[in-house]
Amino acid sequence: MCRSTDPRDKRTRVGALVETDGGTNILIDTPPELRLQLIAAGVSRVDAILFTHDHADHVHGIDDIRALSDRRDVPIDMYGPPDTMERLARRFAYIFDDSIKALPGTSKPEGRAHPVVAGQIIHIGDVDVIPVAIPHGPASVYGYRIGKLGYITDAKELPDEAVRAFRGVSVLVLNALFRTSHPTHLSVSEAVAAAKKVGARQTWLTHLTHRTGHAELEAELPAGIAPAFDGLTGQID
Repeated sequence: MCRSTDPRDKRTRVGALVETDGGTNILIDTPPELRLQLIAAGVSRVDAILFTHDHADHVHGIDDIRALSDRRDVPIDMYGPPDTMERLARRFAYIFDDSIKALPGTSKPEGRAHPVVAGQIIHIGDVDVIPVAIPHGPASVYGYRIGKLGYITDAKELPDEAVRAFRGVSVLVLNALFRTSHPTHLSVSEAVAAAKKVGARQTWLTHLTHRTGHAELEAELPAGIAPAFDGLTGQID
């Protein structure tokens, strides 16, 4: 799809921004193209960041929060699985360690790590967020329920407990890697089956690859399920 003329086939790595009615901005993951994504979306403020897990394609844009934390008087609150937050604090100590100071005349990204337990409600601004543990092959990642939004990436399956946690959402964002089976990610057909179990009014398939063209996939999906694309926005009721 790299030579496709359809702009929906020009994909960067996966992330999302949730804007609440009360004006709270929550970023989900910091993919490597984060700076370009924030510029394209006109985003200049983020109140908190939710991490699904610490694989490189979901966190290696973390340094780009510098432009966001520079606008604040306090570090950006960052939430995620305990093992993820522990590894991020080690790998990016200069972001999380208050004893590491920027040199005079310079700045550094600043974040505050908050390990959270699956099922434990997180209060962020005017919204409650529920982390949900999801199998990612032998590992575990977090999906997040934010009101009527369900966000799941890098899932290999949705256990019954996870399906119950997301049931009732209006919009579901769900990963679908290939048409063929994969040991750590849902395939397109597996994602469709999982989406039907959750029963959201609209499901957007994400984490797609160059093997899958947008228009072709859109034409074969059932009503209420569609491929997402960079720059997609929507109102969630």
